[in-house]
Amino acid sequence: MFYNSKLAYKEAIKSIPGGVNSPVRAFRSVHSTPIFFKSGNGSKMIDIDDNEYVDCVGSWGPLIFGHAENHTVEAIVNFSKNGTTFGAPTELETKMASKIIEMVPSIEKVRMVSSGTEATMSAIRLARGYTRKDLIIKFSGNYHGHFDSFLIKAGSGAMTLGKPDSQGVTENIAKDTLVAEFNDIDSVVKLFNENKDKIAAVIIEPIAGNMGLVIPEDNFLNDLRTICSENDSLLIFDEVMSGFRVSKGGAQELYDVIPDITTLGKIIGGGLPAGAYGGKSEIMDHVAPDGPVYQAGTLSGNPLAMAAGLSVLERLNDDVYSKLEDISSKIHEGFQINIEKTGVNANVARVGSMMTLFFSNSDRVKNYTEAKKCNTTLYSQYFKSMLEFGIYLPPSQYECLFLSNKIDEYDIEKIIDSNLKSLQKIK
Repeated sequence: MFYNSKLAYKEAIKSIPGGVNSPVRAFRSVHSTPIFFKSGNGSKMIDIDDNEYVDCVGSWGPLIFGHAENHTVEAIVNFSKNGTTFGAPTELETKMASKIIEMVPSIEKVRMVSSGTEATMSAIRLARGYTRKDLIIKFSGNYHGHFDSFLIKAGSGAMTLGKPDSQGVTENIAKDTLVAEFNDIDSVVKLFNENKDKIAAVIIEPIAGNMGLVIPEDNFLNDLRTICSENDSLLIFDEVMSGFRVSKGGAQELYDVIPDITTLGKIIGGGLPAGAYGGKSEIMDHVAPDGPVYQAGTLSGNPLAMAAGLSVLERLNDDVYSKLEDISSKIHEGFQINIEKTGVNANVARVGSMMTLFFSNSDRVKNYTEAKKCNTTLYSQYFKSMLEFGIYLPPSQYECLFLSNKIDEYDIEKIIDSNLKSLQKIK
């Protein structure tokens, strides 16, 4: 079934560390070897062994309109005839900035970068420069890219100074990052009390997507907003995943909580590398060349990425989100019914078209501590079974599904039926 992919992987590991350019792609979390793909169209992907899959990953979020979508392909092709990059301003960048400002409640000015990691890294630097404070708070289980300040885990407890989570991250860098527990406002209050007038910002995935999908509890985000305001610290929403995915204005619109800085990525590039960070004009004016906080990028605002991203953002409307909700709710309901039918210890978390099936004894997962208790062995078996049925899922329990509006009724039926058969198989 995967003969050519296995050969391709053997060749890849000769020249690429681990044979992949991003670790989760290696399939090690599911005790397997990666599948190599050659094409995609709509809701489907085809691997190099000619196996077809219903794609429930969507390149980890960007493909809200599916693969090889006509408008996006045409936008890329049409602009590419004029060039690919200039290292100089284009009107497309301004058009993209204006569109983001129109859609995202917290953003008055925005700077383009080339990835979500660049966006969060720059946002933290800006927060420190603006507040003249050094410390940041992040949450255990939240992923903000591979920048050193974010590769920090909790130390002896959830409310503590951080410890490096990767070799190459120094203790000196780690000490400036404090780690709290998601959905535990007391852990945040404790850190503020222990570090008076030292905390520049709190950064959070308002909808956590890197410990599986974990939903913020009632008033958690509102309480964060209040605490940051009371302590003259900035609130940063990392909406690289949730931005334009759960609503036109992202999680901040959905939950009616306005951060000081927002980071974006994925969908704004239409499948090409792009990121952005933005916020209040007063804050953004501290970015060079207007202010003293330096940030630059050779390919920032790349016109191909801007063209692709605009082809997506300009078509996001209530009908798109209504269709995504219809697709996602049907799959969600089908999974819940199948869990009850089979008696498997599992639960489903969902916000809009983001979703995770947790193999857990609890009714829901509300933080990283609980996510780590999930049965990853069972998930591995489930993943492999779904793959055999032609359903492509995230190759890790700690990632979430991203559904596209190209998933049709036949796909929905196939996903739900494959879920039932897989749960029966691994029970």
